[in-house]
Amino acid sequence: MDTDVNHKTRALWLSGVLHAFTHLYQVALLPLYLLIQEDFKLASVSQATLLMTVMMAGYFVPSFPMGVLADKLNRKKLLCFGLALNGLGFIGLGLAPNYLCALAAVVVAGLGGSCYHPAATAMVARLFPVGTGRALGLTGIGASVGFFAGPTYAGWRAGFLQPALGPAAWRRPVLELGALGILAAAAFAWLAGNQEPLAAKEQKSIPGEKMFPTRALWFLFLVGAFAFSLRDFAGTSMGSLGSLFLQNAHGYDPKWTGLALSGMFLSSAISNPIFGGLSDRRRNGWTTFVLLVAAAMVVVLPRVPSRWTIPVFVVYGFFFMSSYPMTEATVMESVPDAVRGRVFGLFITVGGLIGNLSHWAVGA
Repeated sequence: MDTDVNHKTRALWLSGVLHAFTHLYQVALLPLYLLIQEDFKLASVSQATLLMTVMMAGYFVPSFPMGVLADKLNRKKLLCFGLALNGLGFIGLGLAPNYLCALAAVVVAGLGGSCYHPAATAMVARLFPVGTGRALGLTGIGASVGFFAGPTYAGWRAGFLQPALGPAAWRRPVLELGALGILAAAAFAWLAGNQEPLAAKEQKSIPGEKMFPTRALWFLFLVGAFAFSLRDFAGTSMGSLGSLFLQNAHGYDPKWTGLALSGMFLSSAISNPIFGGLSDRRRNGWTTFVLLVAAAMVVVLPRVPSRWTIPVFVVYGFFFMSSYPMTEATVMESVPDAVRGRVFGLFITVGGLIGNLSHWAVGA
């Protein structure tokens, strides 16, 4: 029994480490937009923010096929492959000689990142059938660390190197983060235990072998996925639009922009496990509450003095980011393990594609 508990605990925290890298890559470019625009001599900043939208499209478009693989293959191997590919994409981005090569590199990075959520969320849900919200909240700490470290390190490193390297300073932190991800993938392959797909006799029966047995359930699922895509649109736009707003309206440099944006994510390391645990008893109420508070902060942000910007980001992130483990737990508990990868993959495909149009939209 102790061995089983230790295995589950180790798998949970290792999953959190991979969660950190997955989201670190999604936000590392936020404070670098203006340097990227200048380095590639782009006509508008929307071309720089388009890199984020393309990367996230590469992340979300394959989510359903990755979910299929997560239900059929060894989830540990899928997670290792994904992080290594994500890191290679960032190395390619840092070495890109032109804008078209940069676009190709972020597609590769996004494809690697798409392996994480379908496999890891289904893995954690199987390991912790009781207290799923709390378990996903704990892995959410990893996401918070990644969200914090990405813009902080990229902005600080680029700002430090900018006097010597000029606009090309953004490349160095991108290369370094890519290499670090490959090392983390190797460490995960060594330390993590395998999780094979369930044997057919252990899987819960699914009428007609379908994800959802009726059209009404399909309709409700797709409506829910679309509704949460609007949450994602607002949330991701806070990163890109916040970056441009701070640099253009308040004169922040890349270093201070990265630090300001990281405040949005650091506080969620506390809120994710708190609200994830609370939601195991009253999930709908807590999810609604945190999203209402986050929406209020979105309205407030551009209307406060500069000195209040970081505190508003912190409060916003504390509540907004905690909605994710609660939503994920709801989706995972609604379906059997045999289809969890596919269901979650489709859920984030809908939400992610619509939500991450915001990077390009706010740049434009």
